Amino acid sequence: MPERNLIVAGPGRLEIAEVDEESVPDGGFRARTLFSGISAGTELTFLKGTNPALHAGFDPALGLFGAPPDQAYPVNRLGYMEVARIEDSRTPAYPDGTVVAMTYGHRTGYVGHPLRDRVVVLPDGLDPLLGVYAAHMGPICANGLLHAAADRFGPAVRSLGDGVLGARVAVVGAGVVGLLTALLARQHGAASVVVLDPTPQRRAAAEALGLETLDSSSDADDPAVILKTRWRHADGDRGADVVFQCRGQAAALHLGLRLLRPQGTVIDLAFYPGGADEVRLGEEFHHNGLGVRCAQIGRVPRGLAHSWDRERLSAATLDLLRADGEAIRKHLVTAVVPFEEGPALLTDLAERRRQELQVVLSF
Repeated sequence: MPERNLIVAGPGRLEIAEVDEESVPDGGFRARTLFSGISAGTELTFLKGTNPALHAGFDPALGLFGAPPDQAYPVNRLGYMEVARIEDSRTPAYPDGTVVAMTYGHRTGYVGHPLRDRVVVLPDGLDPLLGVYAAHMGPICANGLLHAAADRFGPAVRSLGDGVLGARVAVVGAGVVGLLTALLARQHGAASVVVLDPTPQRRAAAEALGLETLDSSSDADDPAVILKTRWRHADGDRGADVVFQCRGQAAALHLGLRLLRPQGTVIDLAFYPGGADEVRLGEEFHHNGLGVRCAQIGRVPRGLAHSWDRERLSAATLDLLRADGEAIRKHLVTAVVPFEEGPALLTDLAERRRQELQVVLSF
């Protein structure tokens, strides 16, 4: 029986393609998909044709864009938030029936191997749907806290709380990344966490999770003035100790810089497919001596790879899901739809006919 895979066949064109089912090699296993979370911010860039990788290749040796691009379409591996049940296992590491989180795209099944693929075993008692966050999305957010800790303590980091414990924290963006990051900051001892977003529905979700919010829309009171009035450290020293920037828009990064106290750092978890032309580096960035640190999941802070690998970030994610899983399931996951509806749903999201916080495909 062939597997089915949700792909971007071309700009604006989604399909469910059939893929021949592979045999399981010695030492491998078959992962039969239960759930797959949609990361709309990234996935829609492939559908819209705005992802930079579609237009310029990345030279990993030089760390530069500008190499000839690979063939842009089809995009055959879309998504990185899968939960599956192991079957036909040929390895004692993952017996049949084990429920795991992986990152292999929106497809009905996948042949994995523990020496090639990253596998996170989900604990008994955890709602398996929440496992969509365990392998990649949650570690992205935990890595943001780790970068904040390294900004404060360098390689002497002992805990994810080192960057936020007792701190005043602002989170720009109430999407999935922003809300999970805010919950992690709260869990790890931040003195105050405020989430800023222009969308009432997203602020409502944050408030339902017990988080304080501010309206960052253009017709609201200036949130930088509000927070810098409230958060005083000393004369001439006001604002957030750390800002986690989680919206892929230049204006959001500009707001993050305005929220910071002097010599603070924006920990940037966003993806800017169109660049960031509106960031005004001659204003707060220059006069307040600020910093911006990209904290994408591709790397942990320098000097910490030996002690803070992806597995440890997944373990921190599972701790959060144990603590706040019921609220996350209720307020963050706004739609669970059958896999077959995936093309129509992603098209509706791309064309703004539908607004969702977190969509999960069920199989």
